[in-house]
Amino acid sequence: MRPIKLRYNKETMSTPSVHRIAIVVRPGSTDTLSEGAVIQQWLKSHGVSSTVTTTDNQHLRRKISQGEYDLLIALGGDGTMLRAGHLTAAVGIPVIGINLGRVGFLTEISPGEWRERLPLLAQGKFWIERRMMLRAAHWRGEECLGTWDVLNEVVVCRGMAVRPLHLTAVVDEEWQAEYTADGLIASTATGSTAYALAAGGPILPPELRNILVLPVAPHLSVDRAIVLPEGARVALGAHTNHDAIFSVDGQKPVALVEGDWVRVEVGPYSANFIRFQDPGYFYRNLTKYMEKNPAAGGDL
Repeated sequence: MRPIKLRYNKETMSTPSVHRIAIVVRPGSTDTLSEGAVIQQWLKSHGVSSTVTTTDNQHLRRKISQGEYDLLIALGGDGTMLRAGHLTAAVGIPVIGINLGRVGFLTEISPGEWRERLPLLAQGKFWIERRMMLRAAHWRGEECLGTWDVLNEVVVCRGMAVRPLHLTAVVDEEWQAEYTADGLIASTATGSTAYALAAGGPILPPELRNILVLPVAPHLSVDRAIVLPEGARVALGAHTNHDAIFSVDGQKPVALVEGDWVRVEVGPYSANFIRFQDPGYFYRNLTKYMEKNPAAGGDL
């Protein structure tokens, strides 16, 4: 993957182009906020002003949409990186992650290393990794009820009732498969190391621009993942007499009724992550993370 340079000055971090940094943490993370304040003071000592806040801060969202930040530093785990990616993708602001969570497939800096790593920005020793995102739309008849940008996955699945659903996947207006399963996942390459991995799907390199479709706990049904090309459009439908829902990147679920479809295709945005390591980092981290079983709790 060819490195893509930002507009940062290679000599100093105090240029106007990097003078506006937001340090973001997940809501309710008091310890992480404290660490953010430490980083804020360190940046200030290097002539860079910053703001520390949570990812759900509406004032932050407004300032990002207006292009008032040049960089987001995400403190936490992959959940915080997902939130940061959602915040910044539409305006192209890059994100760098400091791992204070349990795994950290998406983060770049290990705990305790940020003092050594952040100066590399001033030296221009980084590249930007662009992660493809999807666009999901909820359709009821001829009406679109909403759209979402997706960094990990879209999941159509059962609700409270512990019963499988009858699910249908349609690709480019052609019937593709029917399933009896707990759910169907439409995932990006980024999401292939998340829920899709837990469901037995393949691991896709982060630079791939494909859509991965696979069932969750299929019963007497197709149990293999399907990898679709970038230009494909897939529609997921649930047919049931009990609850069915869909969720995007683990966000609040949305109820589905009979006849609803969730249509998924490659979206207009990419999440931009700053990397200091060479592109082979993904495979090194994959081996490291696959060998450990993180304890429950905390921020993934």
